Amino acid sequence: VQLQASGGGLAQPGGSLRLSCTASGSKLDVYAIGWYRQAPGKARDWVSIFFLSDGETHLAEDVQGRFTSSANNARNTVYLQMNSLKTEDTAVYYCAGGGVGDYRDLQWLVDSGMTSWGRGTQVTVSS
Repeated sequence: VQLQASGGGLAQPGGSLRLSCTASGSKLDVYAIGWYRQAPGKARDWVSIFFLSDGETHLAEDVQGRFTSSANNARNTVYLQMNSLKTEDTAVYYCAGGGVGDYRDLQWLVDSGMTSWGRGTQVTVSS
């Protein structure tokens, strides 16, 4: 599977952006889509995990209540809706695909379960 993240850009604090992760090629081994981000000089952090079979979503604590994830299966796309953006949300955002069947060990998925990675999209939150 090939994954492409898009939709990044410049937003003001308190604003919104919607990122898209579009899949192409064979998707047989993708059961979950993860969103991650990496700010300059910092390690990569996970943002969300979205299970394709039923839409169950897990969000990192610092984005809960502000970010949501959804999918358009017809378009092979998973979205990350980001609201109430903060300057600390500035980062390159990546989407990744992976998982094993209905295995839902979140820590494993976050740390090791994503096997296909797309190029990132830059999100800058600034006034």
